[in-house]
Amino acid sequence: MQQKQKLKKLHVNICIPVLLITFLSFWSCNVDDTQTVTTFSNLILSEEFETDGTPNPNVWGYNIGRGPNGDGWGNQELQYYTDRPTNVRIANGNLEITVREETFQGAQYTSARLLTKDLFDKKYGRFEARIQLPTGQGIWPAFWMLGADIDENQWPGAGEIDIMEYRGQNPTVLIGSVHGPGYSAGNAISKEYRLQNDRFDTSYHIFGIEWSPEAINFYVDDVLYNQITPEDVTGEWVFNKPFFLLMNVAVGGNFVGPPNAETQFPQTMLVDYVRVYE
Repeated sequence: MQQKQKLKKLHVNICIPVLLITFLSFWSCNVDDTQTVTTFSNLILSEEFETDGTPNPNVWGYNIGRGPNGDGWGNQELQYYTDRPTNVRIANGNLEITVREETFQGAQYTSARLLTKDLFDKKYGRFEARIQLPTGQGIWPAFWMLGADIDENQWPGAGEIDIMEYRGQNPTVLIGSVHGPGYSAGNAISKEYRLQNDRFDTSYHIFGIEWSPEAINFYVDDVLYNQITPEDVTGEWVFNKPFFLLMNVAVGGNFVGPPNAETQFPQTMLVDYVRVYE
């Protein structure tokens, strides 16, 4: 296991935003593309997962079950989400989200989905996590965000930002996306990032966005690989309000397909830290 990156934690409740705006042409885009990079430097949330046990209840809650309609969270997913230590715990300096093949509450698999809804949300900033991903056909981990008004403004109206999602059968490729009214599900605004000479399931990588009123920039290990602006979406831009964070590992579903005979269980997503800056 790689040594945990150390961070001097800031014990402050009120921070003054410091923004540094620069303009550059980035190699992963067309040579004539101009990108806006916003650097957020004040740490306001630091979940380092250094104490073994359960996640901090002041920050993390859980989704339980197979979705409000029992339909696999609208994606035909196969897992039942729990809050059991066998599916989610802190150990050895990581948050561990573990998928297990087992019969539970009518499902063939169990896993966990954590979220900061009603506990922490934020409009604009840098949101990042250092993660080692699981692997295998049908394994679908994600680090993402939903609009905090989702109870009153049903998906996709509330908006969704997928900081990282990944098909376990493609361990060198991840996807960053936004979903909103008129551009959701298969019509989301997305871009892939492909690792060279490495895999997401064999080492830790930092997945993040920097989100400002003008754009959402997507990063892997501080490499800026995509920028989405209001001009890029095919409907209303809904990314001008607070969003909350989610982390989960799904099994099966429309995005990845079901596991096959080569998929090994259990599979665990290791989260070294989650940090938010403004």
